[in-house]
Amino acid sequence: MSGRGRLALCAFAATLLAAGSMLPLVDPASWIVQAAFLLAIQSGVGALARRVPLPRLLIITVQFLLTLVMLTVVFARGQALIGFLPGPEAVQRLADLLTAGADDVGRYAIPAPATDGIRLMLVGGVLLIGLAVDTLAVTFRSAAPAGLPLLALYSVAAGLSGGAGRLWFLLAASGYLLLLLAEGRDRISQWGRVFGGTGRSPNGLAAGLEMSSGRPLAPVRTGRRIGALALGMALVVPTSALSGGWLAGSGSGSGKGGGGGTISAVNPLVSLQNDLNQPENRQVMSYRTNSGSPQDFYLRILALDQFTGSEWRPSRRSLQDVPKRLPNPDGLAADVAVTEIRSNISASRSYQQTYLPLPYPATEIKIGGNWRYERSGRTLVGDRGQTTRGAQYTVSSLVVQPTADQLAAAGPASASMRREYTQVPGSLPKVVKETAERVTKGATNNYERAVKLQNFFALDGRFTYDTSVTSGTGSAAIGRFLKAKRGFCVHFSFTMAAMARTLGIPARVAVGFTPGTGQSDGSMSVGLRDAHAWPELYFEGIGWTRFEPTPTRGSTPEYTLPDAPTGGSTDPSRPQASASAAPSAAPSASDSCPPQLRRQGECGSSTAPGAAAPKDPGTPVGTVVRVVLAALLVLALLLLPLFWRVRVRTRRLNWSAGRTPADATARTLAAWREITDTAWDHGIGPDDSLTPRKAAARVVRLGRLDPDEAAAVHRVAGAVEQVLYAPQPRAATGLAEDVETVRDGVRASADRFARIRAVVAPRSAVRVMWAASESWSALIGRWAARWRGLPRWPSRQRG
Repeated sequence: MSGRGRLALCAFAATLLAAGSMLPLVDPASWIVQAAFLLAIQSGVGALARRVPLPRLLIITVQFLLTLVMLTVVFARGQALIGFLPGPEAVQRLADLLTAGADDVGRYAIPAPATDGIRLMLVGGVLLIGLAVDTLAVTFRSAAPAGLPLLALYSVAAGLSGGAGRLWFLLAASGYLLLLLAEGRDRISQWGRVFGGTGRSPNGLAAGLEMSSGRPLAPVRTGRRIGALALGMALVVPTSALSGGWLAGSGSGSGKGGGGGTISAVNPLVSLQNDLNQPENRQVMSYRTNSGSPQDFYLRILALDQFTGSEWRPSRRSLQDVPKRLPNPDGLAADVAVTEIRSNISASRSYQQTYLPLPYPATEIKIGGNWRYERSGRTLVGDRGQTTRGAQYTVSSLVVQPTADQLAAAGPASASMRREYTQVPGSLPKVVKETAERVTKGATNNYERAVKLQNFFALDGRFTYDTSVTSGTGSAAIGRFLKAKRGFCVHFSFTMAAMARTLGIPARVAVGFTPGTGQSDGSMSVGLRDAHAWPELYFEGIGWTRFEPTPTRGSTPEYTLPDAPTGGSTDPSRPQASASAAPSAAPSASDSCPPQLRRQGECGSSTAPGAAAPKDPGTPVGTVVRVVLAALLVLALLLLPLFWRVRVRTRRLNWSAGRTPADATARTLAAWREITDTAWDHGIGPDDSLTPRKAAARVVRLGRLDPDEAAAVHRVAGAVEQVLYAPQPRAATGLAEDVETVRDGVRASADRFARIRAVVAPRSAVRVMWAASESWSALIGRWAARWRGLPRWPSRQRG
């Protein structure tokens, strides 16, 4: 195959491997077949255009116009001119599909349904990336920059899915390495034949047994290996160093063991505003709880405790195994009334989140799967791809019921707590601190300051709740929010937390869900529109305490009301703006509960309510069938090298026993090739620069064969020399037996791993790729033959 033909094939393979990272985004994944077919046509037309040859710019133009025609035929055929030309109506149809696809991406959770708009975005994106890779690597023969569009394709998948996974990264990186190696081979081959090297032969014969075709030689092959190793390390090592994992981004810890791994997750605020604006309040989870105050049952995902000036984000924290019972909440004193409740929660299969929604503070979690515990935020993080999809779990948690006097009497937080949770960036507008000081003027303690801040947003400041406002989270967005007085929970919570920090009160922002809506069967349903963010302020002796500054959302905590009611609201979706009774200092459990047990969360009812059955219908039968068929297909692909090797060995050892000299030659060479491939499968790579006799001695030495096995190798090598060089070669006998003897000897000297690999993943199976390469070259040659009669345009291309 020509150098450009190899590059075109490798560019096609690299693009397709990188596109595989987008398979988890859409269900079903049949779009990849369509994209591969269209990409092959695009690549083939480019190869033909370069054969003519056409000028480079004309080649790119032809490929681009072909891509537009193919997309028109597939997605806008009804509006196309004469069925395939992209006229104005077809272009408008494609534009409408792209707009609809963008809306669908924001509407659906991963995996999204394969709507026409999403399919156009995927297939069109792969074709455009493929065109960019083909242009850089093949048309302009510069493979290194072609990695940028491949990286862009992988990065989109990783960004949308929160990490595309180790397998997809390896596949994309392998495609790029393959492209680089193909370009290196093409460049070196232009220098001609290198002295003393070996050529890759489809028959596996030594260089002395057949004419060399000028292919890369031993130094070139060694250079490729060194290059592959260096590039592999350059790609893999930095990646594995990120967040203790492979392109972590998913928030999962790495491995087991206390304190191992760190959180590095996608900020859930990215989708919060989109969830609030959904036309349909799709259920994400349901639960049952024995809490006496359902309006306070917030499901918390994680806490954002770092304010960089451009955004609020979670800190990188160490992870550990989930303890049987979680440690006591930070700062909670024994004299604060608490009640332990139990809840059964079911997540929908359409809801996939790395963090596990939990009531705060949870004390015990019973759940299956791979989860890790982050102590500071008291959150559970999925490990090794674990998500909340379809999760069913039981949670014990505390209802902390401080009184206003306890909050007002809270002492100062520790120096480390203030140092970490009162930091504000220098970019924060001065108006934030000035407004905080003005609003809290006259307050004598942090509790009174916090209540004044909450009331400023929820009641006194004339703020308006509006989910259409741009959801900026940085310093500039906070300044705009204070001026416009219009926003949604993100703006209210972030601004109150920032103002509290300017006053010296430790603060962070929690993200999760409000209690949801009660159902007729007694369960609670939580939908996308229940997504919420709220500030948590720290008070020594009470711990992290929830506040609710967002008007018309959630419920105002009883300990912040001047006259708190004695009972909870029957409607958890409505805030409580006023009440008439004084807050109770006692928990709903027995008043005789000792403070020590109360602090450990042993007070209150322990009777768990019945589990809320998930309303998700489960996995469709069609999906199960497709998954099973896909698994079988993957298994068959993995076993293809094994099947091919068994078939080839059987054919070589049972060669038809003809009587002509040609038959004798074929039998002898087949036996020699089988010995060479057997040694290769067990780690003794072929060296085609050696004569059969020297190659046999090398197999004996490296394979540590005994005298009988060594004699068998030399007999076959001698037979090869006879059929190739002797004027009247003698017919050899017992070749199959000699091959089996050598095979047994090589297997006996190899270790267990080498023997298993020789069977399951034989190295000699690379000959299949060589054969496919030769077939592709022949096909390209036949296609090019039809163009030879056409007039040729002058080209500036060289080499």
